Amino acid sequence: MQIAEPLQIAIEELSKLPGIGRKTAQRLAIHLLKTDLESVEKLLSSIHSLKTNLRFCNRCFNISVNELCDICLNQKRDHTIICVVEEASDVIAIEKSNEHQGCYHVLGGVLSPLSGIGPEILHIKELLKRFETEEIREIILALNPDTEGEATSLYLARLIKPLNVKVTRIARGLPIGGDLEFADEATIGRAVSGRIIIE
Repeated sequence: MQIAEPLQIAIEELSKLPGIGRKTAQRLAIHLLKTDLESVEKLLSSIHSLKTNLRFCNRCFNISVNELCDICLNQKRDHTIICVVEEASDVIAIEKSNEHQGCYHVLGGVLSPLSGIGPEILHIKELLKRFETEEIREIILALNPDTEGEATSLYLARLIKPLNVKVTRIARGLPIGGDLEFADEATIGRAVSGRIIIE
């Protein structure tokens, strides 16, 4: 079946977005076609604003409107504790928990030699440079618990430990509301080894 060219182009462009397959892209394109012009123009305007009004923080590489993000500028935050994350979306997730009152450093990915991502591509040298200008007493490694995340955590820990700074990692284990019988062995093992004292 021949698809109209504008629809075909929209499907191709939407399918380039992460997590959007061809069928989802087609559904989205048809939905946009059915949507009133004002709503579509609002969407286009928000995407344009995203690209023109946002940038990455010069210090931590979080999403920002200005040279420094709101977290880096906030004097109520503990600037001696830096939570290292993979992407800016991880900052949003951690901030929703209201548990971390320190600052952040966004690496922009993780080490993945098979994909050609080495230390020089990530914001690792910028993290190390922060030790020259900031008083840092703890680095929290909050990277995903997959092979690349683990390798990146080990790499960073080896670089930072000689600087006489405490290096910690976020605890891993069972989610709240999870069932032990459905959890895998590695998750249960981490939950047991990362147990905490109840006070």
